Amino acid sequence: MTTTTSGLTAVRAGVLDYTAAWDEQRRLHDAVVSGESGDTVLLLEHPSVYTAGKRTEPWDRPMDGTPVVDVDRGGKITWHGPGQLVGYPILRLPDPIDVVAYVRRVEQMLIDVCAEFGLTAGRVEGRSGVWVPEDDRGPARKVAAIGIRVAQGVTLHGFSINCDCDLTHFDKIVPCGIRDAGVTSLSAELNRPIPVTDVLPVVETHLPTITP
Repeated sequence: MTTTTSGLTAVRAGVLDYTAAWDEQRRLHDAVVSGESGDTVLLLEHPSVYTAGKRTEPWDRPMDGTPVVDVDRGGKITWHGPGQLVGYPILRLPDPIDVVAYVRRVEQMLIDVCAEFGLTAGRVEGRSGVWVPEDDRGPARKVAAIGIRVAQGVTLHGFSINCDCDLTHFDKIVPCGIRDAGVTSLSAELNRPIPVTDVLPVVETHLPTITP
């Protein structure tokens, strides 16, 4: 299913292997760079996979031999898999390129999506992504992650938001290289099932806010 709002096309790609999604990102990136395609966001789920950004340290990785896909985005290691909605915006950024401003727009979009479900989330100074603040349930917990790359003025990679995924997958790694904080999901925080199918249309509604 494909929808276009405010010049931004959202493509529901279903469940897609990570390498297949990476190939499709690069194809779309070439098309946006050349002007053959407009701004596009892939929305999908991956089969279970660990991906490591350029800043991943050896001690962040699984110690049990679990395979890891090394990628050219920023950030460190993370997990993708069932119950997590992943978005890959392939967007042309205006000159002068302001990557930080783009990341902040993506963060705000995800904060707004969380608010739609009744979850108050926000930013943590010095850390990317979207966080549930420290409370009586524990320290600050990341509910959505961001890792991007910009090449030839067009974005790659993107964001993930934990809907109703199995959070034990994060136990094998130091997620995003952060040892003193947890990972959570919309379902875990709100004590009710919130599947990807519920979150997907809400994200689509808010996607236009990530464009400049």
